Amino acid sequence: MITVIGIGEDGLDGLSAAARTLVDGAEVLVGGARHLAMIPANGAERLTWASPFADSRTLLEARADKRMVVLASGEPLWFGAAVTLTGWFGADRVSVVPHPGAFSLACAHLGWAMQDCLFLTIHGRPLDSLAPHLAPGRRLLILAEDRTSPAKVVALLAQHGYGASPVVVLENLGGAAERITDVSGCASDLCVVAVECRLDRGVRPLSTVPGLPDEAFEHDGQLTKRDIRAATLAALAPLPGQVLWDVGAGCGSIAIEWMRAGGQAVAIESKPERLDRIARNAARLGVPGLEIIAGRAPDALPLDREPPDAIFVGGGVSEAGLLDICWSALGRGGRLVANAVTMEGEAALVALFGLHGGEMTRLSVAHLDRVGGFHAWHPAMPVTRYVGWKK
Repeated sequence: MITVIGIGEDGLDGLSAAARTLVDGAEVLVGGARHLAMIPANGAERLTWASPFADSRTLLEARADKRMVVLASGEPLWFGAAVTLTGWFGADRVSVVPHPGAFSLACAHLGWAMQDCLFLTIHGRPLDSLAPHLAPGRRLLILAEDRTSPAKVVALLAQHGYGASPVVVLENLGGAAERITDVSGCASDLCVVAVECRLDRGVRPLSTVPGLPDEAFEHDGQLTKRDIRAATLAALAPLPGQVLWDVGAGCGSIAIEWMRAGGQAVAIESKPERLDRIARNAARLGVPGLEIIAGRAPDALPLDREPPDAIFVGGGVSEAGLLDICWSALGRGGRLVANAVTMEGEAALVALFGLHGGEMTRLSVAHLDRVGGFHAWHPAMPVTRYVGWKK
């Protein structure tokens, strides 16, 4: 059994009697150098985390027969070490003794109701991942990477039209050096950034509901337009944690909006000039974790992996065998959505419908525009959409 004990900046004095008993009886104490320095010498072996952190698993396994106590910041199951340890060894081998963490302490100082806040971290994670969570009136508490993080958060807020947002930095919470300051006064790597999101005047916020305005994406014309994109994503039915393959990704708009809804995605694109564009769009719109595969489908499809939950084919639907391979790649309950604007592409979708059933829909959109001194409807090319579910 590995016991993970949450510890704050007040060190040993802040631990409960039960937690102190566990620390005193440990044969092996594990933690960062800062945490281990809080505990007086008691005869236990002291083990600091390996770098990279994943190498620590071998060190812990070698001491599996010892009474082992791991020291972790605050609430160990909230972006903490206990999450990794339960993944490695199973919940039945890991016991957790929590302690008030940085987020709890920050809310106590600010008078913010915890249930109304969104708790995030950029510790070891991309700063751009904050972008989808920005919304007027939302309160964010962000665990920093280091003392430079608050200024980077402020820059990101300004970049996305939230430069008016009040920002407070809370340092060394729970310890003797605890203080609340502004961004310019931040002097500690151990800090939480509190943001009350306020939209700048004249800025239109981006929703996490598909579809984003076309101008939100950098593109060369290879873009599923907003109205068709929203209908396409509704058919794909994104769910948190599920995986999409976006085949013929273009500028990555479908994969990016899928991820903004909480899923994971792989964008497959054959044209080299579009790959960097997809990456830039993904970072700017808050999903830097989008995986991009360079290559032409079907050869570039990652068929050696677990089946995806959904596949979208936006380009190359008339490519010989592509739709059949995509259908075969889906697992049970997976869905395939494909769009076509040419007769050849539509014929391929009709053939797929004949084999597997599903739904066929013709989508037509017209936009109002000026014609001289008047206004008239300008129709876009109609799109034929196939939706199929694998039983």
